[in-house]
Amino acid sequence: MKKWIVAAALAALAMNAHAAEKIRFASSATYPPFESLDRENQLVGFDIDLAKALCQQMKADCTFTNNAFDSLIPSLKFRRYDAVISGMDITPERSKQVDFTQPYYPNSAIVIARQGKFSNIGQLKGKRIGVENGTTHQKYLQDKHPDVVMVAYDSYQNAILDMKNGRLDGVFGDSAVVNQWLKTNSDLATVGKHVTDADYFGTGLGIAVRKGNDALREKLNNALAEIKANGSWQQLNQKWFPE
Repeated sequence: MKKWIVAAALAALAMNAHAAEKIRFASSATYPPFESLDRENQLVGFDIDLAKALCQQMKADCTFTNNAFDSLIPSLKFRRYDAVISGMDITPERSKQVDFTQPYYPNSAIVIARQGKFSNIGQLKGKRIGVENGTTHQKYLQDKHPDVVMVAYDSYQNAILDMKNGRLDGVFGDSAVVNQWLKTNSDLATVGKHVTDADYFGTGLGIAVRKGNDALREKLNNALAEIKANGSWQQLNQKWFPE
């Protein structure tokens, strides 16, 4: 009997040793094509596919949960999740709260408005500009353009809808996402130049982990390097951001 118990214990230890690492990702499904919900209420998008490719590379078992964008970093800090992937800009301010992987996507930002209405951001003084609550776009307008009447939304879809209905003068978002909006909304156009201020947008998008979780951050960085080298990243980019 003792031999059987010892053998069972050793088998259990062996199974645990080979068990896949579990990583809990959080995202905010309000920013297609980076992340959104499909008809079955499942998270989909470039970020989700990217995270799945990283998990496959790391041989990790990953789960994905939808949250409001402004709750993502607090939830990560309170250990409800292990990582955040949600079109999140790497900024000095956020880096005080969480650690980031290497950038996985280059980024800049731009305002869109109705075709021919504005030609530069200076003309937006006193105008109502929509942003998603808790985003870098919100922070940028607060700091750099306090004369703009900023309106925060729970999702960019609602902001776009309000702009189309005349309740907003423009919407401020990431260039990669804005380009997708313009493909399906011929009555909209960009306003002025792309914003690349490194304190807000220029560094790129990164995956956030808790401060000091160097082990997970390095695993993600290594997996990211691998999928860029083997062409998987490029395939995902073409799928979600076709030319």
